[in-house]
Parts: sequence; C-alpha cells; structure tokens
Amino acid sequence: MSIPAEQARRPADGQRDPGLSTIVSERRQLLNLAYRLLGSLTDAEDVVQETCARWYAMSRAQREAVESPGAWLTTVAGRICLNLLGSARSRREIYVGEWIPEPLPDPAEWIAGAAGGVGVDPADRIALDESVTMALLVVCESMTPAERVAFVLHDVFRYPFAEVAGIVGRSPAACRQLASSARRRITAARTGAGPDVARQAGVVRRFKAAWEAQDIEALLGLLDPGATAVSDGGGRAVAHLLPIEGAEQIARLYLRIARLAPPRTILERTVNGLPGLVVESEGRIGTVFAFEVAADERITRIWAVRNPDKLRPWQLS
Repeated sequence: MSIPAEQARRPADGQRDPGLSTIVSERRQLLNLAYRLLGSLTDAEDVVQETCARWYAMSRAQREAVESPGAWLTTVAGRICLNLLGSARSRREIYVGEWIPEPLPDPAEWIAGAAGGVGVDPADRIALDESVTMALLVVCESMTPAERVAFVLHDVFRYPFAEVAGIVGRSPAACRQLASSARRRITAARTGAGPDVARQAGVVRRFKAAWEAQDIEALLGLLDPGATAVSDGGGRAVAHLLPIEGAEQIARLYLRIARLAPPRTILERTVNGLPGLVVESEGRIGTVFAFEVAADERITRIWAVRNPDKLRPWQLS
C-alpha cells in the first residue's frame, strides 16, 4: 500500500506539502489500526488510501492549519472504519458460509518462500502481536462497531478516552464503558492462557503429522472434546458452511479431506503471529489454518480460510 506517486511528488497546488513526511511515516500505523478494526487487509488498505485522498482533497491552507497531521489522519481513518463496520454487518448477512478475518503471514516467512523473491515494503507490514491473533479478531467480530473502535484505540493503541471520544462520537465516559464491555466479551470467550509459542508449534506439527498419516486416534488425542472447526470459502471455494463441533466429527471430516484432496503440500507457517498451517497445491496456497491451543496442549478451535480473496498476501508469485 502506498500513496499515489503523483500525489507524493506533486500536491494539489503544485508546491511541497509540509505534511507529506508525516503521512508517509503514519501509513504503517494507519494500516495496523485499520486491520485490527476491520479484520480485513484489503479493506484496511482501502481505508488508508481513502484517508490520504481526503488529506489531499483539502487546500494547502487547510492542510497547514492542521495542528497535528498524525492525529487528523487517525481520526479520519477511525471514522471511516466505524462506518465500514456498520455496513459490514449487513454485507455478512448475505456472505456464503462463515466469515473469518483475513489471515496474515509473517513477512519473513513469506519472503523466504516466495517464488521470484517478492518483496514486502516494511511500511506496509502489520505488526504481528497478540492483538492480531485469530482468536482475538474473531471475538472482535462479536462486538458492536463502537465497542470495537473504543477497545482497539484505547487498549491496543493506548489512545486516551478523550481522543477516542472524538472519533467514536460519544463522551469519554461512554467510550470507557464501551471498552469495558469489549473486554468482558474477550474474557468470556477465552478458554484460558495457552502454552508458549514453541509448545503451540509442537501441537500444530503433531496435528499435521497425524493428518498426513490419516491417524484418527492421534487426531482425537490432539483435539479438545469440545473443539470447533470453522471454514471460510465465501462461495469461492469448497468449505463446510456451518461450524463443525466435537473432536470426533472434526477428526472424521479431516480424514475425509485427506483422502479426497488432490496432491498437495502442508507447510508450517506463522498465521497472525502464532503457529499455523498452509496448504499448497500446484504453486498456489489454497487454505490457511489458524489454531487456538489450550493450556493442556489440546486444540480448541481451528479456522480454515479458503476464500481466495483473503489469501492474496499468501500467494507465492
């Protein structure tokens, strides 16, 4: 994602824009904010582009009058996201099957595995921390738009409630309540702290081995009895339309997939900052798997993203 080259070279009035360096430096922050708010890298990129367009739609005098360009950009991006979150609910009512946030690769792994050495602009990277795990993004989907914006701005990006209020259009006290409500949703959804990343990677690796060996007993041993598996094909790829509940049902489904699937390679990759798997076939990534692992090292949730529109960052060329 980048500011249009012609705008970077030539602002609206043909003179050097004193706020350009701020916009360039803020781009990554805006992208990180928008992705956490929307759960979609594609939509986040659009938000950053629209925010920059609104900046350049102002006259030079108007831009120079902005005391803090960074705060102005964040406010505009936050309000755009708030509006998009409201419309997203109606769009997802007609979405085919389950909707899962867009999974993100680790840039280093992506570059290392890329055919042709596709590069990634450091300014366009999403910081992979606990605020972008698939589990947290899925919980955020259950929040109201105002709750999500208040929570992400305050708890993740540490904006004071006085500034959050200006974006959400509520009082600081109301925003404090919104963030508190969001935290309660997160607490209610948590199954407890999981193992460290190295142990989670071991669980995912054993799941991969059991799946490839079509070993149902091994799969059952790795899955929590109440585990849930969700798949997102968006009507663009084959996927189970409803969540699959229970270890035995999940194990049997995955064995059926293993028997019927065409030749493919299952790779261990970082997905939204945690160990996951990707399935490659004929040079294309067809599925990205994210996992939630409980403290007892059993898998409690599996998210399988198959909608090709959501796998653009994962393609090898």
